[in-house]
Amino acid sequence: MFLGTYSPKLDEKGRIILPAKFRDELASGLVMTRGQERCVYVFSQAEFESMHDRIRQAPITSKEGRDYMRLFLSGASDEVPDKQGRVTVPAQLRDYAGLGRELTVIGAGNRAEIWATEAWDAYYEAQEAAFANTTEEVIPGLF
Repeated sequence: MFLGTYSPKLDEKGRIILPAKFRDELASGLVMTRGQERCVYVFSQAEFESMHDRIRQAPITSKEGRDYMRLFLSGASDEVPDKQGRVTVPAQLRDYAGLGRELTVIGAGNRAEIWATEAWDAYYEAQEAAFANTTEEVIPGLF
């Protein structure tokens, strides 16, 4: 499970050092793809395969399903971290998420997310008050 918030840097070759707590789960391979809200999703190979199995269950007659699958899978890139825990974030995904040198990596349960720090800070600020003031059951059975 991916948890926490980290602040690695993107190097001049477009590589990121994965947070130490994420490395064991991602050591044998990972998949990066477009995330919602203009971040990069990072899945373990096994989790991505599971996600793909669920996505492809959408009927081919569903325009929303086709659209989602196209965007999600066309941006996917499989990577294997090097011995220092570094992986290259493909240029297409760096552009999509507006990634510069300053990054924020968050754990989001079944995935990690890579954000431009400025974008993460703005997202967090916009969402924090709503999170703190949630009064109804947003996730069934949680509270």
